[in-house]
Amino acid sequence: MAELTTAGRPYSRGRIDKRRAILEAAFAVFAEQGYAQASVQEIAEAAGVAKLTVYNHFGDKESLFRQAMEVAADAVSAENLAVVDRLRDPGDDLRAVFEDVAYILLQVCCGERSHALRRLTYGQIARIPDIVEIVQGRTGRRLAEALADRLARLSLSGRLRPCDPALAAEQFLALLTGPMEVRTALGTRTASPEEARGVADAAVDTFLRAYGPAAGA
Repeated sequence: MAELTTAGRPYSRGRIDKRRAILEAAFAVFAEQGYAQASVQEIAEAAGVAKLTVYNHFGDKESLFRQAMEVAADAVSAENLAVVDRLRDPGDDLRAVFEDVAYILLQVCCGERSHALRRLTYGQIARIPDIVEIVQGRTGRRLAEALADRLARLSLSGRLRPCDPALAAEQFLALLTGPMEVRTALGTRTASPEEARGVADAAVDTFLRAYGPAAGA
């Protein structure tokens, strides 16, 4: 029974589920072995389908890689957007909510899927130059835009100083990711929860010193 369509072609629920299983298996295999070493046969076995089925759905290995990266990036983005949405109604203790948002964003950033996305992206820039745009457009850009929207609303309501929300969002994220890249040695070591909390709290403190409401406001 055709329920949805993709690129103008009908897809049954079973076909959609099979595609999802292949894409999830592909990302796991690519993450473990890298693009060059991963084989379509191994991906098919991990997904529980025939090798021919993978080719029927995706055409070739590069197309499979691109789509697996898109799906993984969308999953990371969904996590980030859910976190940032907490700033929609932060309640009375703005600092505490910012600190929690910052800490959870770092957890997502340091998570296994995010690390794998970065490794695979950097590793395939020469082969697939637009992979950076594919991943960044779905992760960093979406996060920055969502955060800018929340900061704009907080600024309009007087919870933050008047500001350029896009710039403020960029600076807030830089205060988080810059120090964490140093502490994790560009993702080659794991930061402790205490380290992540310290980075988050310091980022929020610096951010609110610049963008928090003026005294007496």
